[in-house]
Amino acid sequence: MSAARNRTAVYPGTFDPITNGHVDLVDRAAPLFERLVIGVAESPSKGPAMPLAQRVELAQEALGHHANVEVRGFNSLLANFVREVGGGVLLRGLRAVSDFEYEFQLASMNRHLIPEAETLFLTPAEQYGFISSSLVREIARLGGDVSGFVPPAVASALQAQLAAHLTSQPRGIP
Repeated sequence: MSAARNRTAVYPGTFDPITNGHVDLVDRAAPLFERLVIGVAESPSKGPAMPLAQRVELAQEALGHHANVEVRGFNSLLANFVREVGGGVLLRGLRAVSDFEYEFQLASMNRHLIPEAETLFLTPAEQYGFISSSLVREIARLGGDVSGFVPPAVASALQAQLAAHLTSQPRGIP
C-alpha cells in the first residue's frame, strides 16, 4: 500500500440521516488521517428516506468543521469508489456486538475486492452507541423529537419532511 493511500481513509454509509454517532466517529477519526472521505452511498435497494443530494448536503453541513474531511456521494461498487478517491483505509463503526458479524463479513469481502485497503473499526462514544439512522427515521416519522440524536440541520430536515408528508395526507377517516 502506498504512503498516500495509507493517509486517505474512506467512511462509507448511506447516512440516512447522518447522526451524532456518525459525527462523533468522524471527529475522532479525522485527526488520524491526512484526508477522510465520507462516501454517501446512493443505495436505492435500501429505499432511503432522503435523496442522495440531501444526504450529502446534510453531511457536509454536519462535518464542515474539519478541513481534511470531504463528503462525496457515490452510486458504484464501494471498491471502485475507494480506488477512485485513493483510499487505503475503510473506516467502519461498531455500535454493539450485534454489528460485528455483519461488519466482519463485509470487511472480509472488501479484503478480496480491494486488497490494497485495510478496514479499521471504531466504536462511538458511549452516549451515541444506541443511535441508529433507522431508529432516528422512525422516531421522526412518528413525530418524536430527534434533536438529541442528530445535528440541528438534520433535525430541521426531518421535521420538514414530516410536515410535507402530513400535508399530503388526506384528512379524516372515511
